[in-house]
Amino acid sequence: LRVEGRAIYTPSTQATFGSSTATHLVGSVGLSVFHLGALPPAAPPPPTVLAQKAVKCPNPPPGAILDAEGCPIDSDGDGVPDGIDQCPNTPKGAVVDAKGCPIDSDGDGVPDGIDQCPNTPPGTKVDAVGCPLKVEAVAPPPPPPDTQPKAAPPPPAPAPKCPPPPPGSVVDENGCLVLFTPDAVRSPAPGAPPRPTLILRGVNFETGRSTLTRDSYLVLDAVAASLVANPEIRIEVAGYTDSTGRKYPNLRLSQARAAAVRFYLARKGVLPARMVAKGYGASNYLVPNATADGRAQNRRVELHKLP
Repeated sequence: LRVEGRAIYTPSTQATFGSSTATHLVGSVGLSVFHLGALPPAAPPPPTVLAQKAVKCPNPPPGAILDAEGCPIDSDGDGVPDGIDQCPNTPKGAVVDAKGCPIDSDGDGVPDGIDQCPNTPPGTKVDAVGCPLKVEAVAPPPPPPDTQPKAAPPPPAPAPKCPPPPPGSVVDENGCLVLFTPDAVRSPAPGAPPRPTLILRGVNFETGRSTLTRDSYLVLDAVAASLVANPEIRIEVAGYTDSTGRKYPNLRLSQARAAAVRFYLARKGVLPARMVAKGYGASNYLVPNATADGRAQNRRVELHKLP
């Protein structure tokens, strides 16, 4: 409750609104009433970022760098947060200490957890997974170069084109058997013109048959190789027998033996068109047939060079 009284004096002799007094009296009465109830509660402030962080990851370690949600950041995934990790960029899988640095128990340079060969002896060289490297034999250093000039070594001799011929045979520059020498000329039969001839000594057959013995292969292999190396040569394979037995069976046997030699040479690569097989029986013998040794020499096969 409020009561107020005021008096206003105006020092003027001039009358106002027909009055001669200069004094004004003003009175006023007022009433003020104050509400005595409690104030309404204030609205809570919006949650801050720090409050959200505390709810997501409570009690982060001191010094750790936090992300937007308030959780520690671990860039290298070693279990020690950034800001505390003193060895960033730790290899994945490595065992670390409380400071985030790799533990290397055997001191080989490969951290525990990655080291597949623990307890490596000190000073051992290891690979990327901590296992000892295989020691390879080191070649001795080459000898110092000789200051003296040396002559160039001769070129290697060409490999022979033919297999080794029988001992005592004449060979050409390629190591092949020389089939026909200038002085070996004779006629295959009486009255025939002489031809270059090679007597195949060492080519033998089973008794009374046209089957070659195994010791004949060495001579025939050398003949075949020489014919293959000299494709311009054409030959006649001539078969002969001794005088034992009748004429016509001996002629057939000599023809069969000549054909057997021609067939063997063809198997070794000589074209059959370059060869002719012919049997001469007991004709044109080399030595008399009176002795066993003479008859053995007359049972033979010859090669005659064809024009």
